Amino acid sequence: MTKGKKRYTKEFKDTVVELYNTGKSLGELSSEYGISKSTIAGWVKKAKPVKINNSETVTTAEYEAMLKKMARLEEENEIFKKGYGHIREEVSSIFKFIYDNKDNHDITLMCKVLKVSRSSYYKYLNKKESKRSIENKYIKEKILEIYEDSKKRYGAPKINEKLKEENIHISLKRTQRLMKELGIKSIIYKKFKPIPSGNKIDSKENILNRDFSTNNINQKWVTDITYIYTIKDGWCYLASVMDLYSKKIVGHAMSKNIDAELAIKAVENAYISQNPKDTLVLHSDLGSQYTSLEFKEYISNLPIIHSFSGKGNPYDNACIESFHASLKKEEVNLVKYYDFNTAKLAIFEYIESWYNRKRIHSAIGYITPQHCEDMAKKSA
Repeated sequence: MTKGKKRYTKEFKDTVVELYNTGKSLGELSSEYGISKSTIAGWVKKAKPVKINNSETVTTAEYEAMLKKMARLEEENEIFKKGYGHIREEVSSIFKFIYDNKDNHDITLMCKVLKVSRSSYYKYLNKKESKRSIENKYIKEKILEIYEDSKKRYGAPKINEKLKEENIHISLKRTQRLMKELGIKSIIYKKFKPIPSGNKIDSKENILNRDFSTNNINQKWVTDITYIYTIKDGWCYLASVMDLYSKKIVGHAMSKNIDAELAIKAVENAYISQNPKDTLVLHSDLGSQYTSLEFKEYISNLPIIHSFSGKGNPYDNACIESFHASLKKEEVNLVKYYDFNTAKLAIFEYIESWYNRKRIHSAIGYITPQHCEDMAKKSA
């Protein structure tokens, strides 16, 4: 495979600049998206607004920092209220509360507010604890770190794999038990059940035929469109393109309209990003966007062979359906987006920062899609 300079679409650059303007640092963006700080700084400089008056302003980052500070102060006040109001009856519970919050609050201050002596607290700490109990506490801390880092998206199997990366080798059952003790579990959602459409659809050639196996990246892509609801703008639409080898979302686009232009834009973004050198198979369903004359004409100008799912067989495109299900479970169903732009920014972060670069995938050996693609490029 020919190695060349990484190319980015205009939408990608504009979105990264927007993330910078909302308060993300160059370092964070560089780490999250694998782009040099100087490159991002160049994009920001080009998109920098012009100051038109001398009135005082507050940046988005400063405003968000103020809100976070206020929320933190309110939270600390609430913690002390709960600590005093609910556990003052049992001294051991007070000591446990102080120990659990020692990283967030000063020990002396907590002892004073909760009316216990520091010496008694330290005596409590010196109580003999079993090796197993100490080990479980340490593992629970690691489990919570992994769980929170995944934004509560990981269940026991993935957490168990991440623990191995921390050199903590325990059984899946023990991981499940400790998670139950912590009262945490992955986000649950109802699985989508496809309903056959009453519209007559002409059959087209199914080249993929549920053979999702590949030997390298940019051999087989799958694409589909899903619905995202917003309060102000109503239904919006996301078109995604996945590489079946790496499971990476190599291209995506959002629009307020579900049409051929949206489907084409997602594939165009994938093609710009990946710059494939050989002919590949692109599989889609029989939706009007993909069977349209516009889409057919666009594909005909590229070294792409178009494959279609069978009529009434959504499982022919199961991989991209699975991605959209994960997107709904781990992001979309947890929030209410105000408008199209808010949804677009959140979906961009989920795909580019979380799904592609951080989320481990069981089908590729519990590594991330980006890691899988990088290894494929190195071995080419």
